[in-house]
Amino acid sequence: MSLRLDRQAVFLAAINGAVLVAGAVLVGSGFLDIYNLQSMASQVPELGLLALGVMLAMISGNGGIDLSGIALANLAGIVAFAAASALVPVADSPFLFSWVFAGLALAIGFAGGLLNGMIIAYARLTPLIATLGTQLVFTGLAISLTNGSAIGMGFIEPLDDFGNSPVLGVPLCFALFLAIAAILAFVLLYTRFGVQLMLLGSNAKAARYGGINEKRMLLVTYTICGVLASVAGIIIASRNSSVKWDYGSSYVLIAILIAVLGGVKPEGGHGKVMCVLLASTALQMLSSLFNFMNISNFFRDLAWGLLLLLLLASARVNFGVWLKSGR
Repeated sequence: MSLRLDRQAVFLAAINGAVLVAGAVLVGSGFLDIYNLQSMASQVPELGLLALGVMLAMISGNGGIDLSGIALANLAGIVAFAAASALVPVADSPFLFSWVFAGLALAIGFAGGLLNGMIIAYARLTPLIATLGTQLVFTGLAISLTNGSAIGMGFIEPLDDFGNSPVLGVPLCFALFLAIAAILAFVLLYTRFGVQLMLLGSNAKAARYGGINEKRMLLVTYTICGVLASVAGIIIASRNSSVKWDYGSSYVLIAILIAVLGGVKPEGGHGKVMCVLLASTALQMLSSLFNFMNISNFFRDLAWGLLLLLLLASARVNFGVWLKSGR
């Protein structure tokens, strides 16, 4: 298994390299300019964090999925900004405001993830239906709070620095994303929770006979997904200096695509953080290349959808059998 995982990581690293080479050939050296690389790095965490949430939900098995990530991220940013503005005058203390905003956003993400977990673990709804329902709830709340309009946050220096400014050449939000990914990788590989989650996803019956509390595992897993979504919401608000209910409308599809491209099995029990991270960077660089080439957003959505279908189909095809039968 480790060999296959290594091959997946090498394959994804090769894709990253191929996109960089293609960008340099097709659009020139500007694609590899340090400022463009920093810009791409600052955009990776939004999708990467949502993809990590999808990965955890898929690993848990039983058709696990989280479709509510971007809706919860947007709601967290909207509610946190409104509440923080009422509690702390931003003009008087932008630093304190930023920390209050972040704390409130994390609390909203925690509550939203906990709601998903309770519905899936205790109400026994399938994850697809449950998170589709909460996605609509979160979106409806965000629309009602903003009357369907974007809300400008204005220039808040600590948040703007976090979302857009590099330190030692690395954007702060990207550094945070790498730190979260490293922690999550450690948890999945070396902690009891990670081992039990993999077992639950690969064989739920054996996990139950082994004394694993399935409901508690699902509750914790989807709560973590909600927290990851809220971190994405903080980054989105920081980078754009605004919050809106429909930001990243195609992010659900792309997050699932990243998880599948990263080798996460939709049937559960398998996933590696490093591969999801590499898939996130590959998709972001490819999206930036499309921007440089002035390719329509509609074509990009079509390309992502077709790629997702191809990846899901290829996972079901045993090419070894085909090759043997052809001899």
